[in-house]
Amino acid sequence: MLKLEARPEPSRLWTYGSPLLALAITVLIGTAMFVALGKDPLKGLQMFFWLPINSGYAWGELLVKATPLLIIALGLAVCFRSNVWNIGAEGQYIIGAIFAAGVALMADASTSAWIVVPILLAGVVGGMVWAAITALLRDRFNANEILVSLMLVYVAVQVLSYLVGGPWKDPMGFNFPQSKTFEAATHIPRLFAHSRVNIGVLFALLGVAGLWIFLFRTRSGFSLQVGGLAPAAARYAGFSSRKALWTALLISGGAAGLAGALEVAGPIGQLTPYVPAGYGFAAIIVAYVGRLHPVGLVFSSLLMSMFYIGGELAQSRLGLTKSLTGVFQGLLLFSLLACDTLVNYRLVLQKNRNH
Repeated sequence: MLKLEARPEPSRLWTYGSPLLALAITVLIGTAMFVALGKDPLKGLQMFFWLPINSGYAWGELLVKATPLLIIALGLAVCFRSNVWNIGAEGQYIIGAIFAAGVALMADASTSAWIVVPILLAGVVGGMVWAAITALLRDRFNANEILVSLMLVYVAVQVLSYLVGGPWKDPMGFNFPQSKTFEAATHIPRLFAHSRVNIGVLFALLGVAGLWIFLFRTRSGFSLQVGGLAPAAARYAGFSSRKALWTALLISGGAAGLAGALEVAGPIGQLTPYVPAGYGFAAIIVAYVGRLHPVGLVFSSLLMSMFYIGGELAQSRLGLTKSLTGVFQGLLLFSLLACDTLVNYRLVLQKNRNH
């Protein structure tokens, strides 16, 4: 019979091999799911793993989806490495979009294109303000940051609904709950003609390089990680757990807010109730599949964006529900959690002994 046996030390091979095994399991379960739904499994898998990358235009749409996921996941990686459990990046993303929209709505036909800079800064500030509420309650009252950050997501959704259905509602929008379309000057500059890919991709890549330097080449990054792995050792070394809490949450909130600003002033072009796209929650899976490493996050964000596009294609071409995206995301997460057992344990064959 097979038995789990503790390893003397974590397996380096399975630390990086576990996500690949989890992806393979996800594909296998996904195949069985398409068969059970009466659909051609090859066509189903094609929607998720081939069509999103089979042309230049497809790659552009993939990058549009991957950019906010990667930016948010970079911030979450800082939090999780610091043992700060920010589950409310979705709310910080929404508030960042609201702050950015507030600046964008001030523009008129004569406004300079430089307004993009304050729009993005407003998004960062909005995300940081929302994350600061969680940091304050944890710091001052020892409130659980998981519950606080998660509940603030629903508060952010209500704030958004109030604004697009009230003060910021477009009077010429046929009574739809949405703001007016932003002026052309407020739109995030695009990188290529005939593509929706914008400079957010560059911010994401700069974030990857910046996070790598911060985590592995600075004292502040080192202290955050030590505090997450061994709080007692961090206190002995003189590292401030309070500073680590605020630093991690503000970085994470600012990143989520930046993603919100890039989205609302980029592909969307106005504030609508559909700004919450689940990126903040999906980025949690991105962070863990990418092993909280900046380079790993690049690949996991591309994979997760393939799931988003695959779900949309499966809905339009196979007549399946769009929620299939969430199913694949969940399959990947739970497969990863199961496969991660192999990092600290190994399967050994134990012979039955007859007494």
